[in-house]
Amino acid sequence: MPKIARIEFIYTRWYNFGKDVSENMSNYQKRFMQAITYQSPDEIPVSCWILPAAWRKHGPALTALAKEYPDIITQQIPDLDRLDEITPKTYRLGTHIDEWGCVWSNVEEGMEAIVTGHPLPHRENILTLTIPPNRDGNLPHGFMYLRLLDLRGFEEAMIDFAEECDELQILIDKVTEYNCIQVEVILPGFKKGSIAYFGDDLGMQHSLAIGAEKWRKYLKPAFTKIYAPLKAKGCYIYMHTDGHITEIIPDLVDCGVDVVNPQYRANGIENLARVCKGKIPIDLDLDRQLYPFATPSQLDDHVRECVETMYLPEGGLALKVEINYDFPPENIAALFDAVRKYRGYKG
Repeated sequence: MPKIARIEFIYTRWYNFGKDVSENMSNYQKRFMQAITYQSPDEIPVSCWILPAAWRKHGPALTALAKEYPDIITQQIPDLDRLDEITPKTYRLGTHIDEWGCVWSNVEEGMEAIVTGHPLPHRENILTLTIPPNRDGNLPHGFMYLRLLDLRGFEEAMIDFAEECDELQILIDKVTEYNCIQVEVILPGFKKGSIAYFGDDLGMQHSLAIGAEKWRKYLKPAFTKIYAPLKAKGCYIYMHTDGHITEIIPDLVDCGVDVVNPQYRANGIENLARVCKGKIPIDLDLDRQLYPFATPSQLDDHVRECVETMYLPEGGLALKVEINYDFPPENIAALFDAVRKYRGYKG
């Protein structure tokens, strides 16, 4: 069984809930590896991620659910008395300045902040930018494409892509160089068969903001270069990316990505089936935009639709459940019941 190695985006200091979580995580890892390599897992692997705001609002209820559904809540369970201590800076109220000089602002405890202070408001600022000196293996969510937007601001970045100015490529090269350095730092900790997890939201609700053609021209070479050392070592690349990305999923594979974590609603299940089924493994992010408003029967229908559309006996499909604070605990249980019901689907 290949080792599952992970670049953690958030929550690296959870307490372990106990032996059951460890055993269930091991079972999940085995099925997940079988699924992404088309080795016929005995059931569809299912994992759940609970956001910090949800632990803050529904902590006791979620802890009880973790005991009832240890096979689904695969993350370690936090000590609810230490949430302030273990919550990452950008998930806390107030402001935080990262290593690039981006100012992150947060008005909702437990939710991710947004960048409100962009250190490169003018194109000429790009020319004097030096990459941060830290060499700590830090590759957070938004390490490449979103980093460009954080540094320049969305509107200025979009103008850069529209006009294809020389400074755009200079900025991309600098961010890519930094990311490659960080990959070299983490590389010794990975072995052949390990999985490296990356996250960068490339799409919007209905499209790519810069279009597929410019994404291929400017971002595809950057991701290829960043992933290359891990691929050369025989590692698998897992890429989480929110938004509509179906046009470039095959390009992500060209970059070295082995499994994609796409969103259901932004891409559409039929589009994902057309692009990925039997060709590109996916860890399907079930419809978070449905969760707060759905009835138990609607949640059941949703999971069934996804499984029936994407299932192949040889694999290629995993299911991801992400829980936020606006999802009532009783509906969480209904969703867990649905994924339990359909993960053993055989077509």
